[in-house]
Amino acid sequence: MLLPKIMPTRDVRPLAVPHRSPRPDLAGPSFLLPPGANEVGPEAGSPEAPWVNLGGVPVKLVEFDDALQEILARASTEGAPPLGVCSANLDHIRHFGVGSRWLGTLDPASSSVEWLTLIDGAPLATEARRLTARAWPRLAGSDLVGPLLDEAAVRGLRVGFLGGSPETQELIRGKFAVERPGLEVAGWWAPERSTLGDAKASSELAADVAASAPDILVVGLGKPRQELWIAEYGHLTGAKVLLAFGAVVDFLAGHIRRAPSWVSDNSLEWAWRLVLEPRRLARRYLVDGPEAYLKLRNGSSSVAESASLTSNRPPAVPEYAPSRAPGLFVPASERADVAVIVVTYNNADDVGPLVTSLRKETADQSIKVVVADNSPDNRTLDELSGHPDVTTIPTGGNLGYAGGINRALSAAGEADTYLILNPDLRVERGAIAAMRQRMQDSGAGMVVPVLLDDDGSVYPSLRREPRILRALGDAALGSRLQARPGWLSEMDFEPESYLHGHRVDWATGAALLISADAAAVVGVWDEQFFLYSEETDYCRRVREAGYGIWFEPGARMWHERGGSGTSAQLTALMSVNRVRYAAKYLGRGQLVLFKGAVLASELVRVHKPGHRGAVLAVVSRRQRDALPKATRTGLGRSFVDGPPPSGAVIIPAHNEASVIARTLDSLTEVIGWGTVDVVVACNGCTDDTEEIAARYRGVRVLQVAEASKTAALNAADQVTQRWPRLYLDADIEVSAGALREVFRALDGEGLLAARPAFRYDTLGASVLVRAYYRARDRVPGNSQGLWGAGAYALSRSGHERLGSFPALTGDDYYVDRLFEAREKAVVRTEPVVVRTPRTSAALLAVLRRAYRGNSQQDSGYVGVSTRRTLQELLASVRGPLTAVDAAVYIVFAGAGRRRPLLSRKRPVVWERDNSSR
Repeated sequence: MLLPKIMPTRDVRPLAVPHRSPRPDLAGPSFLLPPGANEVGPEAGSPEAPWVNLGGVPVKLVEFDDALQEILARASTEGAPPLGVCSANLDHIRHFGVGSRWLGTLDPASSSVEWLTLIDGAPLATEARRLTARAWPRLAGSDLVGPLLDEAAVRGLRVGFLGGSPETQELIRGKFAVERPGLEVAGWWAPERSTLGDAKASSELAADVAASAPDILVVGLGKPRQELWIAEYGHLTGAKVLLAFGAVVDFLAGHIRRAPSWVSDNSLEWAWRLVLEPRRLARRYLVDGPEAYLKLRNGSSSVAESASLTSNRPPAVPEYAPSRAPGLFVPASERADVAVIVVTYNNADDVGPLVTSLRKETADQSIKVVVADNSPDNRTLDELSGHPDVTTIPTGGNLGYAGGINRALSAAGEADTYLILNPDLRVERGAIAAMRQRMQDSGAGMVVPVLLDDDGSVYPSLRREPRILRALGDAALGSRLQARPGWLSEMDFEPESYLHGHRVDWATGAALLISADAAAVVGVWDEQFFLYSEETDYCRRVREAGYGIWFEPGARMWHERGGSGTSAQLTALMSVNRVRYAAKYLGRGQLVLFKGAVLASELVRVHKPGHRGAVLAVVSRRQRDALPKATRTGLGRSFVDGPPPSGAVIIPAHNEASVIARTLDSLTEVIGWGTVDVVVACNGCTDDTEEIAARYRGVRVLQVAEASKTAALNAADQVTQRWPRLYLDADIEVSAGALREVFRALDGEGLLAARPAFRYDTLGASVLVRAYYRARDRVPGNSQGLWGAGAYALSRSGHERLGSFPALTGDDYYVDRLFEAREKAVVRTEPVVVRTPRTSAALLAVLRRAYRGNSQQDSGYVGVSTRRTLQELLASVRGPLTAVDAAVYIVFAGAGRRRPLLSRKRPVVWERDNSSR
């Protein structure tokens, strides 16, 4: 089954089929003639105007009156595709000619507008004369606009003006009232640049123009913006003719004086304008102009000359520059067939060729490009600033490869597929379409291409799942004895593997095409792998989710390799991350053996640069901590977070629809790490808790039939293998920093349980409730246990002591009593937020539930702990106000304890605080 022909997402109007070059080996788009175009004839007076290729731009050669009549005829014709009119000079060739960024964007296959390009600059007129052996007039927009407006007034055509400042438009309006009172102006639009760069805003602008029903729209936005905007949105304006006449707005307003006739006669308008506007035009004429002139001289041809090479069809314009750009990228806000994700670090020299190669691929599918830049300077972003349709995201530090991918994915929006690419790649024409075809044919969740080194040789990019024997084989043999069995090598060296499509375990992360469905199921990339092994982990998760990974030999990409750089630290990091990967998926015994194999691999190469450091890093935590890790910039200072910790957050939730979103919102960064499982266990929910939690990408939602918190905790424990685990109430908010510190505290030896610091949020609470919590805050014993914060964490060893949660109220109090003081800790972190009850009745309900749970576990709970709390409460009194607070505390505590003591054998009713929800 073949993919249907993939067209741009815009509404393309039907046009006559253009002639294309039949030679697929020519890079870039072919030189396309507009519909109805004919070749240059041998006679000067051909019935139809000839077309020529001037520097890669198709230009129609016509006389002045003929151009006016063609434009006015189209403006009076209903049902024809809109006509875009532009005048080509050297600046136009710089933007749209051979080797330019926007080459091909005005071709019939790329634009929804039919284009009429006329000669403007003297160099182009000279080149056209050389090609056709006759002189052709220069048809500048400033020369055409006056007669066009005069004739429009006579014919009753409505004219709109888009571009220029409101002040300039006001000047033109005043002049028209005197000089052209009969001209029917449809409207005036002066959009901000931000509007023109936003797809939705531009569409709305076009709709606004369409509501005024112009026949002719004068678009003066400057080159190339005006042509690109017309190509993308012109058909939405309803105008029959769109004039891309950038400077005419200023001419009509009288801001710019026309050059004297002797200046024009000697082709010196450029010098005249340079004198008038040196700051704006110096680069165009003195820096960019010479390069454009060379393109004009080297890349021009008559269609007749070229047609003889390809059976009377115009050939592709020869590629004289290393970059060709046949199309535009889709904005990140719009859905695309492919969203390309690129993470850069000091890749200013690499991104240009990559972007250029991707532009060629837009002929087959709609593509958006999102770049997350980890660089310490702006050079890469500056290079990308020349590509306004590429979405760039400064990460504010170096998040690593996985972190950068997650950041880019979060901004990429919707797409059918996501293509992860290294910045030092060049995509061979047709590679992306071939990968998408393979994905459709095989039903794969991921497809990988052939990677070629600069010399054209195939790089062995295919890999097998890491295993102990494979690690030992690679340690002993490396790249030698490549024909060894697969169980002794992680790398696939077999040449045949790179000639045919087949399933693979994983491949190097330089180029990976992931289906949207697979990406949604697998979730974010694991950021504990700063660099290396992140793709190994992600591919394993793709396979474990039930998706296949396929290799497509018809998709070829050129890879320079080493785009991340090389250093002793990166060599060490590669080995350390192999061990981290094994620690994530292998049991303790297998991990020891695998770590030994990695260590052996480094020991046999210890004489080589970087490998001694790798040995030390594998065996020494101190050395590991010194390796590259994620860095971020915040509040004007740079700090090092290190790799995000691994673990799990378990949230039991019973009818928590009103609060679960704010809790999960507080975990957004944690979810983005990719190293922490977040599980919401909905127990006996009858509201929208499950539906709300399911909206969060990366969150696993469980359905537990029984309305029991401990049942929810036990169920969630069964679906995650990560440690430590934070048990978090559904109405408690915890920051990423707090979670990080708690997990780190449990990563060492000694501590089995911990919780973050917490603070009470009493905003909106009654006077008595606030007094109670002020007093409670002053009792030291209340802040030293694991209970009371709505959040506590256990290490693997701590959980082994717990076993499973018993069916009782007060799980935090129960867990706290399992550990001695030296085995548990309150970690100094950014406090989690505990929203207190707002009313006295709600506070009493919460206290009754808490004290009932305590009484279930310890019949003598009114004994020693109560006396200690009372002593600490009295010791906290420092004056009348604190005495009142203490009294309020005693009253509430007494009332809360009384009912549980009297009703231990009565049916349990779950009291909850709804006042703070």
